[in-house]
Amino acid sequence: MPYTVDFKNVSTVGLESSPVADALAGLRANEARYYKNKYDHDFTMVPADEAPETVDYVHNILSTERNLVISSKPLEVSSFEVDGLRMTYVFYESGLSINVMYGIAEGGKRAVGFKLSDGMDVPEELASSFKFARQKSKLAGTIRGSYFVIKGEY
Repeated sequence: MPYTVDFKNVSTVGLESSPVADALAGLRANEARYYKNKYDHDFTMVPADEAPETVDYVHNILSTERNLVISSKPLEVSSFEVDGLRMTYVFYESGLSINVMYGIAEGGKRAVGFKLSDGMDVPEELASSFKFARQKSKLAGTIRGSYFVIKGEY
């Protein structure tokens, strides 16, 4: 069942099994606030098991581009188009959030972003390949993030 993320009253709905559920909920709310403020878009999530094609899309890009396999269980996903971008999010039980920004127009911006919830360790599969920058968020505490540019067509 779809769930519109409320960034004013942060909830762990759908994320309860995560050991960092509160921080992951804050990270999700941080993303919801960004899209609402910048694009007037409501950030809506569905359970990952209700949208396996969304998880497969992200995992295919990770595997093809960087030979990455995420070991954590996907909990929730979101996929939408805004301002010429196809945005896809997967939130994982470990506290990891992965987003794919895919410019629809030829030559558009295309990248995969990783965000780590406050209190989680860097996942082993990402530790040797990525450096994570820190940013502060009122909703999510300290967010660590990294990204890579997508070279292929998806």
